[in-house]
Amino acid sequence: MFWFQQGLCFLPAFLVVWSSSTFIVSYLIAVFRHDVDLIFPYISDTGANPPESCIFGLMTFITACAGIATIYARYKFVEKLSEDSPLARPRVNKIAMWLGMLSCLSMCIVATFQETTVVEVHDLGALLFFLSGVLYIIFQSYISHHISPMGSSAAVHRARVAIATLAALAFIPTVICAFFVTQTTLHRNKDDEDYPFHLASAVCEWIVAFSFVCYFLTYIHDFKLFTLQVRTEFERFLLH
Repeated sequence: MFWFQQGLCFLPAFLVVWSSSTFIVSYLIAVFRHDVDLIFPYISDTGANPPESCIFGLMTFITACAGIATIYARYKFVEKLSEDSPLARPRVNKIAMWLGMLSCLSMCIVATFQETTVVEVHDLGALLFFLSGVLYIIFQSYISHHISPMGSSAAVHRARVAIATLAALAFIPTVICAFFVTQTTLHRNKDDEDYPFHLASAVCEWIVAFSFVCYFLTYIHDFKLFTLQVRTEFERFLLH
């Protein structure tokens, strides 16, 4: 049996590979077509113009679907571990799940409403995506602490705390510096007054995004331990 055939580890593995490809492919196409600058454009900039916007939207939707499946599987795994002993509070586990679902929905909003068309909706979606995503991995780090070592090892828990801390710290300048960026063009000039704010915000945005990728990478070993089954119940109603 190959490693990706064990349990449900193919879910986070696919999510990590596909989400990374989503960011990188759209970036490479946008740079090749000279639609964005080579040095740290916003992630959304790389998916603003066609054809990369079409590819970015499709790949982001698949990423969101894989994220929902992974987040729900993680929720059921923690729920199962907590059946016999209160390792993690059910309410905390459920809050984490809904935060993750909100992040996936917001990701679709970001990809569907490009920043060059509907700016307000796009910015709101981006804010919700990063905020709910950061809160999700913080909650999951808290849960990992309580279910360790049954859910994951102490080393994995420490790695998750470090990743969540990095994402939270990078999220703050991402939002704050973005408020000082006044230009809405995809190409930036280093002589512009707001360029330092743009650069800081864009760099931190990429850090937060790949922090999410790295966090789901830590799920692979956990997902080898369990599977999910769908049970169908048929109820026949007699008509009189």
